[in-house]
Amino acid sequence: MAYTVMSNAKLQFNPTATSKTRSILFSSGDHLTHLNRFCTPLPKPVLRPRRFRIRATEASQPHDYKLRLNNVLHPSKLKIAVVGFGNFGQFLAKAFVRQGHTVLAHSRTDYSLEAHSMGASFFPDPHDLCEQHPDVILLCTSIISTEPVLRSLPIQRLKRNTLFVDVLSVKEFPKNIFLQLLPPHFDILCTHPMFGPESGKDTWKGLPFVFDKVRIGEDGSRIWRAEKFLDIFASEGCRMVEMKCSEHDRHAAGSQFITHTMGRVLEKLQLETTPINTKGYETLLNLVENTASDSFDLYYGLFMYNKNAMEQLERLDLAFEALKNELFGHLHEKLRKQLFLKRDREGSMERPKLSKLPPNKGKGYALPPPSSNSEILQPQNH
Repeated sequence: MAYTVMSNAKLQFNPTATSKTRSILFSSGDHLTHLNRFCTPLPKPVLRPRRFRIRATEASQPHDYKLRLNNVLHPSKLKIAVVGFGNFGQFLAKAFVRQGHTVLAHSRTDYSLEAHSMGASFFPDPHDLCEQHPDVILLCTSIISTEPVLRSLPIQRLKRNTLFVDVLSVKEFPKNIFLQLLPPHFDILCTHPMFGPESGKDTWKGLPFVFDKVRIGEDGSRIWRAEKFLDIFASEGCRMVEMKCSEHDRHAAGSQFITHTMGRVLEKLQLETTPINTKGYETLLNLVENTASDSFDLYYGLFMYNKNAMEQLERLDLAFEALKNELFGHLHEKLRKQLFLKRDREGSMERPKLSKLPPNKGKGYALPPPSSNSEILQPQNH
């Protein structure tokens, strides 16, 4: 048996209603008091304001909606993917995190603990990394592994205008690789921080940072993104130097390659500190420490992928030979002077002068008597 209170607030019998479909509609306090004995009123719902929550900003949106939305939520921060999270990659990532940027890391080696300790996210799979749609892909690999690593990235999962940046010690090589492998809708920025974890461990102030805007789109957001990335180093006090990749390699061969070469030559000598180190010798020890701490792949890359390095190596070899020739030539001249000076002095001493030979008395000549300055042997008569 079920009852229904109609809109006129009169209790009427509803023969079609069941116990499962009982519904009591009331509009009068009298009926409510009477019916409370048969049912328990439902609690009033608590209305709370719903918060706007973004669950997925990585979904593909038309007209670059994600980038615009990200700029609204984080107008001055970048999402930077560091590919190659070794010693140098972690060194740069710490500065990115310190400035408030989001850092995503990927490497063949598991650096998840190191990434977590600095506030970065580690992705062992490059597909998962690219699906995060970073603003910047920063290659921190060795020079010789740059091309295979770039080929291994699923760039089809990235945003069409992603900015690719390298920090290699040579510049024409990565520039050509980027232009060859990346579609034209990707931006390219070639950079070289002229310092490392050792030389820049205390501060970056005054240290040179070289960059070349190889290909940056004309859209305002893409220009802003490239400038914002460069501002990371400018805000740390770096001396910003805009330079073409070819010019950089020409200068680097005469400075960085020579520096690494001399450091590794001195390393072969196994120099050791002494109780009487001079300032110059301390400088040499520091040079060995700074260059030997870098991998040999870096040094090999400086030689292999900079066309100016061979010329510098040949000039270094010629300079060393010229120095040896000058050194030995100076020594030879000094010995020669000493030798001939002694002979000249001996030649200036008075020597006995022979008079005319006396007439032959027999079969021999009679020699003059010995001089006071020298002894002259005379033949003995037997």
